[in-house]
Amino acid sequence: MRPRLFAAALLMTLSAAAPAPAQEPDWSAASRETLAHLQAMIRLNTVNPPGNELQVARHLDSALKAAGIETHLFEAAPGRGALVARLRGTGSKRPVLIMGHMDVVGVERDKWSVDPFAAEIRDGYLYGRGAIDDKGMLAANLETMLLLKRNVIDKGGTLSRDVIFVANSDEEQSGEWGMGWLIKNHPELIRAEIALNEGGRTRIVGGKRLYVAVQNTEKVPHTVTVTARGPGGHASIPLAGNAISRLGRALARIGDYKEPVQVNPTTREFFSQLGRVWPNRQERTAMADVASTDTRRIQRGARVLAGIPVFDAVLRNGISPTIVQGGIRTNVIPTEASAKLNIRTLPGQSIDSVVRRLQRVVNDTMVTITVTDRGEDSPASDFHSPMFAAIRESVQALDATMTVVPYLSTGATDSARLRAWGMQAFGLLPFPMNQDDEDRMHGNDERIPLASLDFGTRMIYGAILRVAR
Repeated sequence: MRPRLFAAALLMTLSAAAPAPAQEPDWSAASRETLAHLQAMIRLNTVNPPGNELQVARHLDSALKAAGIETHLFEAAPGRGALVARLRGTGSKRPVLIMGHMDVVGVERDKWSVDPFAAEIRDGYLYGRGAIDDKGMLAANLETMLLLKRNVIDKGGTLSRDVIFVANSDEEQSGEWGMGWLIKNHPELIRAEIALNEGGRTRIVGGKRLYVAVQNTEKVPHTVTVTARGPGGHASIPLAGNAISRLGRALARIGDYKEPVQVNPTTREFFSQLGRVWPNRQERTAMADVASTDTRRIQRGARVLAGIPVFDAVLRNGISPTIVQGGIRTNVIPTEASAKLNIRTLPGQSIDSVVRRLQRVVNDTMVTITVTDRGEDSPASDFHSPMFAAIRESVQALDATMTVVPYLSTGATDSARLRAWGMQAFGLLPFPMNQDDEDRMHGNDERIPLASLDFGTRMIYGAILRVAR
């Protein structure tokens, strides 16, 4: 064969063997489909307890199967569903897992302006329990799976990794019937190199999309009980050692106390990057101070950022009284009164050391402080990983003005289980929101802007497509 003809034939052979590039989705249709699935899931009440997540798992299973995607549906306990789906790649890279939880927290119906389970759209927002936490993420993850199937695999393309979809139960409680159950009972279905879960933030500040915080580590939750003791008797005769009064004094001292500032690699990078774009000059300077290695600058910056609770909380162990108990009748002085503290320690920090410091702060031999529920620490994920890079590229393709930063979350997520299991896990809340909307999570009138739902779906699809190419 002549050299020129041979070269042409070789080129034709290689072109036929090469995978077809991913086609750009029809984002108008994808946006409508994502919204429809999210509305359907909100209308399925999965308040935990009792959960009843199986109904959402069946909805997701049906949508994935209809697209020709492999699924595994489980009922871990009566009504407690777990769903695992998989798109097969070439296996040249280890799998990537995308996940979300189907259960939601309870509601105070009389405090809502709409039915929390009607999925009502009003003034550009979708209202409903779970719209943000975490059915919005589930809807975006579902759409990502559907788009990868339609626009990559069905068009003759390939993925370098398997993409695993997980919808689990019980995240808002113990996790016993959720990710913990899957790790124990079906580890072969969910083992992956990297995972993308809830846990980060996409913030609107001053009316513009400013930054995406990608969770790569998180605080460790503990329950600590403060117990005060004193003499009992008839309430008609006041007693100086009243246990309830003693408990009140102890809680007041704890409330006035703050744990020392601790800066770890994640928070240093977080404030270093965020300080370059933050609009408030004083706070921008404080972020640069905290990101420095100068102890005096760190303390100076921390004093300024202490006025912003979401920033103060990532700089120190957090202590929040949550439950107070004491007394049996209005005319009886009890011999004991207690309070529960929710304490969130920074990664690597000892809860026992925190308790010892609190005991010194209270300084009362009639008050004991004990750890009654101890959380488990897990290693941080690498914010220089391919997953973090893929998220950054996806975000900047959507909005080049946004900054992407690593983030230590104050809330606990299932990612901690995965990190302890040896997986690189990252968290997103991919929907751009201002602080007011974000604060509705677990609160009243939870809602998601429709434009943000679309943005978040595009972000996740873009990140998974990039990391799985």
